[in-house]
Amino acid sequence: MAETSTDQLISTNGEGKNIDPVITHCIFDLDGLLLNTEQINYETTSEMLAKFGKTYSLELWSRTVGLYRDESAAFLIKETGIDMTVDEFHKERNEINVKKYPFSKLMPGVMRLVKHLKKHRIPMAIASNSFRKSVNIKISSNRELFNMFDNVICADDVKNVKPAPDLFLAAREAIGNPPLNQCLVFEDSINGIKAAKNANMKVIWVPNPMIAELYPENNIADERIISLNDFDPTKYGLPPFDEESSSA
Repeated sequence: MAETSTDQLISTNGEGKNIDPVITHCIFDLDGLLLNTEQINYETTSEMLAKFGKTYSLELWSRTVGLYRDESAAFLIKETGIDMTVDEFHKERNEINVKKYPFSKLMPGVMRLVKHLKKHRIPMAIASNSFRKSVNIKISSNRELFNMFDNVICADDVKNVKPAPDLFLAAREAIGNPPLNQCLVFEDSINGIKAAKNANMKVIWVPNPMIAELYPENNIADERIISLNDFDPTKYGLPPFDEESSSA
């Protein structure tokens, strides 16, 4: 009997629907997906722009979520016309944020899902547009969670950040180099979704509700959910939540 390769595995989601192929590896964004750091960035940037009499609108925010830090600063300076250089903007924002990041809180459903995947030995990585120094500050108060990940890929590790596919491709390689279509990405930003699709991976969009309202017709992602609490692993051939994890 011929051997079946891993990229030809077929499972069902409990409703008799075939899942081909099953997901075997998961990759997570960090900011706004695992931690509420995007909310921290929003509050800090709002405070900075207010000093110039400018408002950080939801529309502006939605266009900066997921951008590399210098791109985000340059975009906001251009759009608002404030009298700051990119270096000045980033320096001030960073000085404020580094004091707030250690107090970052987990987003809803994060611990439940990551513990579940870890229990079932699903390889997991983080792929973040942030530099490693910043990532280390952000995750410092949540070691229980982040110790469960097999690898963390940061902007320092690749040539191009999101929406280029480099971060996700590097994360995939770091956790065993599975077939691309067996990797599932979790993202909160449009740029992150584009990066996952550019890497030919499946992607679930978990946006901030306010930003989601600005993109009601977005059909790029394979699925959109309100929070990670709403994720159904069986849709992707992953083990179902057991009673213990379901009540966590």
